[in-house]
Amino acid sequence: MSSQPRKTPKQIEAMREGGKVLAGILRDVRAFTIPGKTEREIDEWVGREIVARGAIATYKTSEVNFPGNICISVNEQIVHSVPSDYALEAGDVVSFDLVIEYKGMKTDAAFTMVVGEDPKGAAKHLLQTTERSLYAGIDAIKGGGTYTGDIGAAVEAVLTGGKLGVMRELVGHGVGLEMHMPPEVANYGRKGTGTVLEVGDTIAIEPMASLGGEKIIIDQDDGWTYSTRDGSLAAHFEHTILITEEGAEILTQL
Repeated sequence: MSSQPRKTPKQIEAMREGGKVLAGILRDVRAFTIPGKTEREIDEWVGREIVARGAIATYKTSEVNFPGNICISVNEQIVHSVPSDYALEAGDVVSFDLVIEYKGMKTDAAFTMVVGEDPKGAAKHLLQTTERSLYAGIDAIKGGGTYTGDIGAAVEAVLTGGKLGVMRELVGHGVGLEMHMPPEVANYGRKGTGTVLEVGDTIAIEPMASLGGEKIIIDQDDGWTYSTRDGSLAAHFEHTILITEEGAEILTQL
């Protein structure tokens, strides 16, 4: 039995529509993010775009109470970083993580980029491998009856094969009626273990990895920002996925 309430066709269609809105915002964030822009400028722009496109910034609602419209995590920061007055510099590795509500349903996605230039060297390896692990996790979904451990095992195999640190304390999750719902979707695992997914379930798969170790720390001042303990660069890629009869449908394809 699914760990999620069954969704109506109307709710699933709302998530499809919302996923396209979210993907469009993130695609435009990539173009808007240039050297010299401050995190706060980007956050305010995202807030305006969310409203203009008929959606709600989930992070600003009482469900989350995050001090921003979007999470902007730079270099050693992994996820949930609070937008600040820091002006981005060419070569910074920056991750954007966004959740919106559209027609009552929530979608969640993230990506990582290098500011002002194409990724190269170690940063290129980090970004390409982490993104590849996301799609490996998606490809592991064979429709209803897939285990969350099948997804985690596929993600982990790519990350460890690329000699990256796996952020094991930070996991994906169900999403839709709420931002965080069952089941947890870890970025590691064993095939045939965990929660069984059913057709109609919607989950956020979100590999997070580093060029160094797997230990993380949380900022004691803001209480939100997770960073690598060793200061190594981190990356984060995420899609909201619908479990279908045939496999998986990506609802937030950029």
